[in-house]
Amino acid sequence: MSKDLTRSSISGCDDSSLEKAENHDVGPSFWRSVFFIGTCTAAMVVNTANTTFVSIALSAIGRDLNIKEDQLQWLVSAYSLSAGCLLLFFGRLADIYGRKKAFMIGTLCQIVFSLGGGFAQDGTTLIILRAFQGIGSAATIPSALGILANAFPPSKMRSIAFATFAAGAPVGGAFGMIIGGVLTQISSTHWRSSFYLVAVASMLTGISGMISFDADVTSTEAVDWIGASLVTIGLVLIVLVLGQGEVAPQGWKTPYIIVLSIVGIIIVSLFLLWERYLERVMDDPSRTPSAWTPPPLMKLSLWTRAKGRMAVILAIAFLNACAFISWTFWVQLYYQNYLLLTPIQTMIRFLPMSVVGCLCTVFVAMFVGKLPLVVFAVSGTLVTASAAILFALIDPKATYWAFGFPSTVLIVFGSDFVYAAGTIFVAKIARPDERSVAGALFQTMTQVGTALGLAVSTLVFNIVVANESADGDVAANSASANSAQLKGYRSAQWACASFSLMAALLAALFLHGVGIVGEKKTLKHADSDETIAVRFESGKDY
Repeated sequence: MSKDLTRSSISGCDDSSLEKAENHDVGPSFWRSVFFIGTCTAAMVVNTANTTFVSIALSAIGRDLNIKEDQLQWLVSAYSLSAGCLLLFFGRLADIYGRKKAFMIGTLCQIVFSLGGGFAQDGTTLIILRAFQGIGSAATIPSALGILANAFPPSKMRSIAFATFAAGAPVGGAFGMIIGGVLTQISSTHWRSSFYLVAVASMLTGISGMISFDADVTSTEAVDWIGASLVTIGLVLIVLVLGQGEVAPQGWKTPYIIVLSIVGIIIVSLFLLWERYLERVMDDPSRTPSAWTPPPLMKLSLWTRAKGRMAVILAIAFLNACAFISWTFWVQLYYQNYLLLTPIQTMIRFLPMSVVGCLCTVFVAMFVGKLPLVVFAVSGTLVTASAAILFALIDPKATYWAFGFPSTVLIVFGSDFVYAAGTIFVAKIARPDERSVAGALFQTMTQVGTALGLAVSTLVFNIVVANESADGDVAANSASANSAQLKGYRSAQWACASFSLMAALLAALFLHGVGIVGEKKTLKHADSDETIAVRFESGKDY
């Protein structure tokens, strides 16, 4: 395909952005590449650590700030709620106004509100600050994905970049466990020290991004404010319901839970209809877009790219997040509330995750250009399922090396394989002007999957404990070590395994024709992003 034909096929990209993309075909120098990849990966590390360091310090925070046990989950949920619901919006803003700007704004939010969290004197203030921290994550992660995709044309180096970026999730999870466990137990300021350290890490990430990232090339496109409002409000309501359904006064039968569920689904449906209308206006040469009909926030046709495989990989990412985060949540409770281990003892048992995460990164970088996507998706999700099954069968009297260690080693494979190979696939089929929003869509599915996975596994836990205990009042955060509680933990892990097995089935059925998503070519011989995106959109690669 000629350069002229490629250029004419890319809607939404002005001449300056295309010229910039063409100039990047050879990629940055080696040391600049290291800074690019390191900075973006650091953003992912901070993002994941922001969840895990709070999770492991929940008991200490609750005691210090007098937060009721049934409200402690909001210290985690508030961050995930704002991050997950604003990803699409910030992804689109990054594509239009500049990814570097969005990244810097995100890191600034992380710095300011992490410091604020360290000085918080009551639970309500801390929960609000956690929500504002999530805004920082919503801005930095899709921007980082877009920056990586723009910096490296389809090549082996891009595969390395995305594999390393994906490793930031398990490494960040382990980092959060370490600082949350150690600082909470031995620091003079206890859990507050973790917030201060995250603020410092965010500041260093921001400085590195300011120095290493290219200047932004802005677009003249308008923002779909109506779509942004609809999807944000709709997702907030849905994720809120998923987080509150089990702790509401009457559970899922509580009137406001039912009403919010219906309203959330209606608003998201309206968002999809609105986006479809805007896409039709944009594709109609006889109609001129106006301020009331800007380019869509998210093209619905993005879901059908590569003959629908885009939707499949998003569903797999969703189910994988359901399993991975739920596994982490229940294993942590098992260690601290059932075995009564200290935060440091719990942290030590999670350390293998970071080591295995790094090894998985090396494996993906080496073989993503040699093995088809279905191999990574099926093997990763099956291994994750086996990790959950090990904990579903766990014997509390057995040594850590019999069940805990192998499960901790195996759980990382699904996260790393699906995330790394999935983001490479998404970046490959997305056009240059929609990379951040495509990455944001991938992240949104993982965030919503996190909420749904915790909601379903908590429901399973509560049902089993209520049926097994004499009075049915054993809560998820109870320290009573009894058989009913153990059966609840095991049943929650069976739910995690079910999510992974469903993901493996989807991958085996629908991804077998995708082929290799990585590139064997060097930067010098790489095809342009525009050429590859047009091939995928037209279905010629399948």
